[in-house]
Amino acid sequence: MDLTLGPGPQLIWGPNAAGKTTLLEAIVLLSLGRSHRTGADTELIRWGTDFLRVEGVVEAAAENTADGAAHPEGSASTEAGLDEPPADSVALDVSLQAGGRKRIQVNGVPRRPTALAEHLRTVLFAPEEMLLVIGPPTLRRTALDQLAAPHDHMYGSHLSTYTRALSQRNSLLRQVRDGEADRAQLRYWDEPFLASGAAIVAARLRLLELIREPLAAAHREIAPAEEPLVLSYATNAPLLSGESPREALTRRLGETAEKEAWNGTTLVGPHRDDLVFGIGGRDLTTFASRGQQRTAILALKLAELDLLTALDGRPPLLLLDDVFSELDPLRRGHLVRRIAELPQALVTTTVPEDLDPDLRRQARAWRVVADEDGARVEEGGQ
Repeated sequence: MDLTLGPGPQLIWGPNAAGKTTLLEAIVLLSLGRSHRTGADTELIRWGTDFLRVEGVVEAAAENTADGAAHPEGSASTEAGLDEPPADSVALDVSLQAGGRKRIQVNGVPRRPTALAEHLRTVLFAPEEMLLVIGPPTLRRTALDQLAAPHDHMYGSHLSTYTRALSQRNSLLRQVRDGEADRAQLRYWDEPFLASGAAIVAARLRLLELIREPLAAAHREIAPAEEPLVLSYATNAPLLSGESPREALTRRLGETAEKEAWNGTTLVGPHRDDLVFGIGGRDLTTFASRGQQRTAILALKLAELDLLTALDGRPPLLLLDDVFSELDPLRRGHLVRRIAELPQALVTTTVPEDLDPDLRRQARAWRVVADEDGARVEEGGQ
């Protein structure tokens, strides 16, 4: 699938399973180095092939206006490269092999995944995020991590270190429980666990302070009659007076040592923390209507747009995956106004006629058609 996008709203439409979400997933892959729908890279590779490659060119002068080619379906024969990008643009390339090897390049130079977001920032609003308020904590932790990463260049590294230390700790704890290892062996992994875990908590707390005003403003815009929307951090290692995140985590690790050995797993740390949406001191999980939940999620996405734009004045690329049907006319209107202010946004839908008429008038339409090679894109056809 090859596509060159201009500025302004881009309407991507077609029947279910045609490839609309796959296109957005390819753009997310170019932005984050991973999918938003699966944690297993091998699941992105098309059945019957052993290779996937996604390429794109971001026009720097156009402030995150994407102009390039995408090959999101993946194929052993997908070898076509982009033409040499203009001097003021950046070429991004992500490839995956069935064996699990991932290669990321920026302007032909191998880089880490965190380098991608420096050139292509995205804000994704997808149907599965409608569960963000009432769904499992892992959804909110993932949202926190994605929000925090652009504001702390070491955040991704801290997450990687913490994940590895946690895995090793849990493995040892299972051996301790089964009498196959001594608890003293945990000390080797306690140091990276505490250092990276404390850094993650500190970065999340800084993020919540940064987003407090943009979130309140976005919520006030959408629901002026409601009390302010507040995000708070629910942690199993709360800070006592004068404590740092590391000190709190160290204290809690000591308090749960016996129970950890009995259960064979690490019971405290940022992997068990949560994000709480609240209005008027009440947790939205327990009392909010579906409309209030959707208002909170939309406010969070609009606040994320503002927060990323504030980093250096470059608005991110907004990706809306068939979410208009989830919103009432008032919330749709707020979203359409925000889309009109952005340099570029991609909106998917199965039926263009169901979208806001103002958005349809502004948008450039693209039809996604499934074919034997995966999918192709045709301009027009609203």
